[in-house]
Amino acid sequence: MFLRLLFVLLSALNIAVGAWLLLGQPYARGGNPTDPGVAELRLLSELPAPPASAAPMPVPATAAAAVASAQATSYSCLALGPFATPQDLRNARQALAAQAMRMRSRQEQASQTSGWWRICRPAGSRQQALELARQLGAHNFNDYFVVSSGDQPNTISLGVFKDPANARKRRDEVIAAGFPARMSERGDSVPEYWLDLVVADGSHFDWRSRIRANGIGSRRTGCF
Repeated sequence: MFLRLLFVLLSALNIAVGAWLLLGQPYARGGNPTDPGVAELRLLSELPAPPASAAPMPVPATAAAAVASAQATSYSCLALGPFATPQDLRNARQALAAQAMRMRSRQEQASQTSGWWRICRPAGSRQQALELARQLGAHNFNDYFVVSSGDQPNTISLGVFKDPANARKRRDEVIAAGFPARMSERGDSVPEYWLDLVVADGSHFDWRSRIRANGIGSRRTGCF
């Protein structure tokens, strides 16, 4: 009788221990303790160690050489001109396009001697200038013009010459006839066309063999 009672007690005790182990520890059961879709909280000490930092990828030798070459390249900036016409400028651009890093065209106004005047000194009034002109005509100087406006009014112009030697000869003839005469240079404002270029030093840049226009020169200019 006693042994039966002991056996029943031991069986009950085993059942109680098993129930406590199964139901009394919530994290002993399988499954996720968090709600679906919610990340599980973990201690820093529980996280896996991060992988060792990856070594930087080596730069290919060809690319490194290209970068070094670009950094070491120096440049020169030149102005070519003056070109007489816009077409001459366009022809130069086309001829040098393969040799220049950059190009730009520009126009400037320049003063150019266009001839020499033979003139008599200004008279005191318009009437005096007309009387002097009649006297010149009487001495067979017929290529004259009485200036009525501008910066030299009442002046008598005796013509314009391209050759200064011819202008001096005519002036001396007028003076020999007893009239006050002198020479004055005549200038006009004319457009000039220039081509600015940026070229790499050491590129054997030779513009003279490619440009056919006459009177073209080169000079250093600011880079752009």
